[in-house]
Amino acid sequence: MIDVRPSQQMRDLGVVQHGAGILAEPARSFDLPAERDEAERITDELFAAMERIGQVHPFAKGMGIAAPQIGIGRASAVVQPPGDAPAIILLNPRIIELSDEMDEQYEGCLSFFDVRGLVPRPLKITIKTTALTGEIVTTVYERGLARLIHHEIDHLDGLLYTARMRTGVDPIPVEEYRQTGRAWAYE
Repeated sequence: MIDVRPSQQMRDLGVVQHGAGILAEPARSFDLPAERDEAERITDELFAAMERIGQVHPFAKGMGIAAPQIGIGRASAVVQPPGDAPAIILLNPRIIELSDEMDEQYEGCLSFFDVRGLVPRPLKITIKTTALTGEIVTTVYERGLARLIHHEIDHLDGLLYTARMRTGVDPIPVEEYRQTGRAWAYE
């Protein structure tokens, strides 16, 4: 049996990998409601990608995927919270407020799944998104869900979590991460 690296497994599932230009570019916003059909189509593609990925890798702590990670440079992401909570669709998300209170947890990323990184993030964020109708919606997220949503919004801004890591702290191989006992991260 051939041992397939996690990053190769994600690539095989259609996830764009680290180094691809689209991951470093800000995603283009939707003009809603005019581009409703396009936003719905891309959201459907994100859900399909999450379904494929979820069949081969369990995400007990929740997961998210942003359109650039499937090769689409538009401002759309989907976050699946842990448990049975409904998925959160993010269209044109913008962070408008961050709490001063932070914590540092390991994060994984579908676009470079062989490593995990210790990332400081605010414990509470307030974001604005655009509904398919064009209405602006403001929502507050806290703790783990704030971390997961912030991670996906970073993707839409052309940032990977490594840009948020403290200077001198490097990602660690997934095998080493599993031995830290801090398996709290969103993968």
